[in-house]
Amino acid sequence: MSDSHRFLLGHAQAADWQEAVAGCLAQLGEITPAANLGFIYASDSHANELQLIVERLRAATGVAHWSGTVGIGVCATDREYHQVPALAVMIGRFPANSFKLLNFYGRAADHLPATWDPWLQASPTHVAVLHGDPTNGMLPELMKQLHGELPGGYLVGGLSSSQGSHPQIADELLENGLSGVVFNSTVNVATALSQGCSPIAEKRTITDCNDNIVNYIDQRPALDVFKEDIGEILARDLNRAAGYIFAGLPVAGSDTGDYLVRNLIGIDSVGKRIAIGDQLHPGQKIQFCRRDSKTARDDMQRMLDELKTRLRGAVPRGGLYHSCLGRGEDLFGGDSAEIKMIHATLGDFPLVGFFANGEIFNQRLYGYTGVLTLFL
Repeated sequence: MSDSHRFLLGHAQAADWQEAVAGCLAQLGEITPAANLGFIYASDSHANELQLIVERLRAATGVAHWSGTVGIGVCATDREYHQVPALAVMIGRFPANSFKLLNFYGRAADHLPATWDPWLQASPTHVAVLHGDPTNGMLPELMKQLHGELPGGYLVGGLSSSQGSHPQIADELLENGLSGVVFNSTVNVATALSQGCSPIAEKRTITDCNDNIVNYIDQRPALDVFKEDIGEILARDLNRAAGYIFAGLPVAGSDTGDYLVRNLIGIDSVGKRIAIGDQLHPGQKIQFCRRDSKTARDDMQRMLDELKTRLRGAVPRGGLYHSCLGRGEDLFGGDSAEIKMIHATLGDFPLVGFFANGEIFNQRLYGYTGVLTLFL
């Protein structure tokens, strides 16, 4: 298989892990010896068998290196599997010496192996496809640290989502940190982010706060500003705003209007304060946003149209899609509508992914987003 050939794909729904693997292998077909990296996304119901799944796939395909994790939902090409036992597998050929498996990065004291130094310095840019354990509260700091260790580094991926354990695969089974694959500049990658929300008011400034509690915005009681921005109808019944209105925290220095979407987790109607699901500081910008089916679809299409322009007619060899578990059927409807939007715009190519408990884009952790990564 030459580097120009598309990747191989298999996916199957089955409660028995051996049946799921067999279904994937049947779709993968004949495996050329040139294939050298595979991605695995398994439903969380298969978490306890993930090591066995990897061993079976490695033995059957001859592909030595694997990366992946578990999700409450997984997806493949034009099919989403939500809360059912399923497995999605993609394997491909990458240039020799073009990637390294990151086995574990989970503590402030962790660093990339010293043996990586010559490899890292030989390339001006690197893209890391990461999977993270949401039980590790240090992930935002770890991502910034890893970003700084990679020359020209760019991070994409998602956090495992599961009703039980959160295992990851980076050749071996791992938990409680970051793991994945780091690619150098010999691998041509295009990636983009869909926020799924749209701002409903102007950017404002947090003028007084304690941790995640906002006391004053623009030197006015935070709740007064919030009610003004969301409009009279929602302001009369704040319960209706739950799951519909979010706090957007603009990313300083972004030239694309990028912002982090965070949940509103509490309202103090007496003290006129609001609580947001992130640590805040005085002087930080805030912008209230709405999330519904239309805004999600519109922003997804914007992302895909921009990627199509960047691709200039090229069809990806393969791709990865890491979407929030709060998207999928909840925002796009049934019949795998979210994943089908990708192929309706960009064409037919192998794609696997999962519905995550947080998404990684550059060195930041997002929520309610879709991160699409394409190998060209």
